[in-house]
Amino acid sequence: MSAYIAPSQIAQRQLEYFNGKHVLVAGEVEDLFPLELVAHCKSVEVFTSNYSYYRQIRNSDKIKSYFGSEFDTDTQADMLLLYWPKAKAEAEYLLAMLMAKLGVNTEIIVVGENRSGVKSIEKMFKEYGPVNKYDSARRCSFYWGTCLNEPKPFYQAEWFKSYTVNLGEQALTIKSLPGVFSHGEFDLGSQLLLETLPPLAGKVLDFGCGAGVLGAFMAKANPGIEIEMCDINAYAITSSQATLAANGVSGHVFASDIYSDTAKDYRFIISNPPFHSGLDTNYNAAESLLGNAPQHLIREGEMIIVANSFLKYPPIIEQAFNNCETLNKTNKFSIYSAKKS
Repeated sequence: MSAYIAPSQIAQRQLEYFNGKHVLVAGEVEDLFPLELVAHCKSVEVFTSNYSYYRQIRNSDKIKSYFGSEFDTDTQADMLLLYWPKAKAEAEYLLAMLMAKLGVNTEIIVVGENRSGVKSIEKMFKEYGPVNKYDSARRCSFYWGTCLNEPKPFYQAEWFKSYTVNLGEQALTIKSLPGVFSHGEFDLGSQLLLETLPPLAGKVLDFGCGAGVLGAFMAKANPGIEIEMCDINAYAITSSQATLAANGVSGHVFASDIYSDTAKDYRFIISNPPFHSGLDTNYNAAESLLGNAPQHLIREGEMIIVANSFLKYPPIIEQAFNNCETLNKTNKFSIYSAKKS
């Protein structure tokens, strides 16, 4: 069994493409293949929007790594290795940003699972130059191409989608970048959660803040609270900051890998927890979120979450808190609450 994900395994079969290159790795990379690449390249840099992956790779002295929603550092990269992301809009965003940064004559290698739509690169790369498929294995494809046309300048501000959410008295402007949960639309689970929330006080954590809908709404509806918002995704953090600014409310938005960077003195933890990892359902992050929540709440603190009704969350919550109440329910979503005793 290889320790690498399938897209890395197909890249590993084609190491001669990387010889002597300065490689920038970006996109949905999840393993330590970039460390192996070092032996074949002049230099390797990694740009990731995933804070969990960044924490894993940032301590390596072999490569430089960057976490953020925009790669705006000086680089000598002459090749981009792009791991195809699961959202097509994110792929477009990454290409526009990185090609503008790296410029003409940059070589590109794209690897990805066929079911994630990697074939779209054929059309998407046309404006930059030729790209062709050179290998396929393990239901993945390997593309190589070169940027021959001058890329357009990149302005992040142009990539935000703006939409309005009306809930009760409140009208909110939401800003979101590609690849962010509820990009360009208001999620029905979040709506049910906001309609169900009690009045809030004290320090409140919006866990997995996405585009910032929950955090901005809570801050506006409860002006006295101290709002903190965290996410594992850099696009989400930038989007939430833009959403807060657009609505004239302030809060502390930061990256956290589950509870890695959060405080331990919240009065409320509010969340629409993510349960998708890649293209599959993943309970791990949600289980840690629910199971470890009491350690991050003050006495009498409360966690309130929304979840798809089919997810087996109540037993996990019950085990962590010794209580779990269903505050609201539709045929699709349930709102659960648990209090720290």
